Amino acid sequence: MTTENEPVRFDTKIAVLLRDDLEPWQRLNVTAFLVSGLGTEAPEVIGESYADADGTAYLPMFRQPVLVFEGTKEMLTAAHGRALSRALPCAVFTSDLFTTGNDRDNRAAVRAVPKDRLDPVGLAVYGARNAVDKVLKGARMHP
Repeated sequence: MTTENEPVRFDTKIAVLLRDDLEPWQRLNVTAFLVSGLGTEAPEVIGESYADADGTAYLPMFRQPVLVFEGTKEMLTAAHGRALSRALPCAVFTSDLFTTGNDRDNRAAVRAVPKDRLDPVGLAVYGARNAVDKVLKGARMHP
């Protein structure tokens, strides 16, 4: 029997891996873009709607924490390959997306480059904790 005071433990993990040479505004922007796709492909990550004491409704958010990591360019490339090889739900943000200004152009920029030649600056991944941990091997928590 569980009680409301017991910590909630998740067997899954939501993680974002950012390249360590990004500017602060880029880190925030990339993180926001990356996590926006997870709820559409993995609806189980979304919790229930919120409401304050006055009954004002707010949108639902992720039901579990999002862990943010950082790593080198080489680490991002390796993590991207590992996420794809494990068929985990994955969102990618490439360096080319800093020069576009809308979803259509973003998708075209990614579509123009073969997967093994993409230049990822950010990656969001969701799945079983141990599988996500293997994808993020060597990454460190974002400071």
